[in-house]
Amino acid sequence: MREKLRRPLLNALGLLGPVALFSYVAAMLIAPSAYPGYDWVAQAVSDLSARSAPSRELWSRLAAPYDLCAPLVPLLACVSLSQTRRYNRPLRLGVGLFAAMSWVSALGYGLFPLSEAGAPAGFENVMHLAVTALVVLLSVASLALMLAGGLRGCAHPTLAAWAGVALGLMLAGAVGVNVVPERYFGVPERLSVLAAALFTGALGIELFRRRL
Repeated sequence: MREKLRRPLLNALGLLGPVALFSYVAAMLIAPSAYPGYDWVAQAVSDLSARSAPSRELWSRLAAPYDLCAPLVPLLACVSLSQTRRYNRPLRLGVGLFAAMSWVSALGYGLFPLSEAGAPAGFENVMHLAVTALVVLLSVASLALMLAGGLRGCAHPTLAAWAGVALGLMLAGAVGVNVVPERYFGVPERLSVLAAALFTGALGIELFRRRL
């Protein structure tokens, strides 16, 4: 009886995935209204939440659901996968690494936000960039594993498709920020940050639909 109650609750909590995605997108679209002169084409998303940014308070309110839900969704997916043996090792490992990435992102950016827009010097800002590098590395590894594991024997083609889309966006963003002129930096940078939020939403939907 307890298992029957626990499983529906676990699946229902998958809806936190879309909540996280909508919260992040809302913060990206609305927070610039509180930042006079902000240019989304040239500036990074993290500029909106910098300590000195006039949009920091609005960003914090809009992104609060994301900050809470984004680390929980992949963790719930790990719990769900621990209760079944339907899926292969690469897929399970990929979900685990994505959960680790989500917690590194939540804790790392919480501890080391930018002090001001741009990439100023200083320990806190250097650590912010180090967290970003680790988040990208974990994201790419986790998505690649889920893509491979989901396609193996058609274990989970839907999750593999979402992982492939997110991985493509992240790689395009990572390459783009080093290729495009500085005045267009914000465009490819948004591809990378949206990739993780998008996959969090997709992972939550798969959990809600009892596919994990």
